[in-house]
Amino acid sequence: MLNTVKSEELYKIALDLMPGGVNSPVRAFGAVGRNPLFIDHAKGSYVYDVDGNKFIDYVCSWGPGILGHSHPEVLEEVVKACFDGLTFGAPTGKENQLAQLVQECVPSMEMMRMVSSGTEATMSAIRAARGFTGRDKIIKFKGCYHGHSDGLLVQAGSAALTQSVPDSSGVPASFAEQTLVALYNDKDSVRELFENNKDQIAALIVEPVAANMGVVIPDDDFLPFLREITEENGTILIFDEVITGFRLGVGGAQEWFGIKPDLSTFGKIVGGGMPMAIYGGRRDIMKNISPTGKVYQAGTLSGNPIATTAGIKTLEILRDHPELYTKIEANTKKLAEAYKVRAEKQGIAIHVNQIGSLMSAFFTGENVKDYAGATSSDTKAYADYFNYMLENGIYVAPSQFEAMFISAAHSDEDIQRTIDVLTK
Repeated sequence: MLNTVKSEELYKIALDLMPGGVNSPVRAFGAVGRNPLFIDHAKGSYVYDVDGNKFIDYVCSWGPGILGHSHPEVLEEVVKACFDGLTFGAPTGKENQLAQLVQECVPSMEMMRMVSSGTEATMSAIRAARGFTGRDKIIKFKGCYHGHSDGLLVQAGSAALTQSVPDSSGVPASFAEQTLVALYNDKDSVRELFENNKDQIAALIVEPVAANMGVVIPDDDFLPFLREITEENGTILIFDEVITGFRLGVGGAQEWFGIKPDLSTFGKIVGGGMPMAIYGGRRDIMKNISPTGKVYQAGTLSGNPIATTAGIKTLEILRDHPELYTKIEANTKKLAEAYKVRAEKQGIAIHVNQIGSLMSAFFTGENVKDYAGATSSDTKAYADYFNYMLENGIYVAPSQFEAMFISAAHSDEDIQRTIDVLTK
């Protein structure tokens, strides 16, 4: 059994200070039937909790840690930048440098704006699309998460694909009415929404690879269809690449699938582990953002010099070392195969989705290609698996519906250790 005495003590204090004792819901470990671990430090592919337990980390701070924790080159640049000042609220050359790097890696980013979180980026991209088109309605997909702004916290209601209801208390129904919900990998559901809302849809926002209901991969013809139908209807296509950006490759999912969206949002890796996100795309759309246009968006810490420093160095390393992606993908495929071996050996139902360095093992016999398939999973079986892995020194997501992230810091020994635990 893990020693968790100090974590338990800290959690009791945190419960009185923060809702659920955490600053983001999934950290509470409620889905896996235990209290959270409090992390003390991290290095490479490992995290260490306050009780001295050491874990191979496949959460990677929910995605940013593609190079691993405390990468020495990134840290060196960040420490130097701190001595110049933590925040100025004024332009710096580093903002230009990061933007040029993003533009080099992702050519669709003709013009962009920096913000501090993925939620800010998606919220702002949708506002930009509405301002550009003069329309109010948007389409999102059930099971895709785009941050916690009011208009995106909705799910399909009793009228399925024609109405939406808030997915959180505190969200006015009038906000949700402007958000139409389609089904991922279901082209007919998208067609129906466009047919029933002719010339009313400002934007369609999608995770090109869904990664917030677990990893769900698009059908071969799904993203090309979204590109075609949005163009036909004068609707802005937004790729939410907060997770896939710079993870499937330096060009993100749009390079992987060969689809050019109108707008894109990036977070996590683009900040190298610091609070940073970016939205942008077509120049004619982005020119409508203040101060050159009438779509207002601002932020005191946007383009923060420490965050831009971390982002620049991280993207430079990824750009200059494409072999890292080859290594990470190969290791991810090895892990995916190990889960299949476990399922066969133990006679349990597991379906594995894997693309690049992203994967999920769903505890279901269903082929998981949409929200219904993902939610057919046995969450009790997942909780048992999570606790088994944790007790064996391996930290995976404390929820069936989160991705597993593999990093360049995971060594051959880490991968083999994980496979041994899975298949023994």
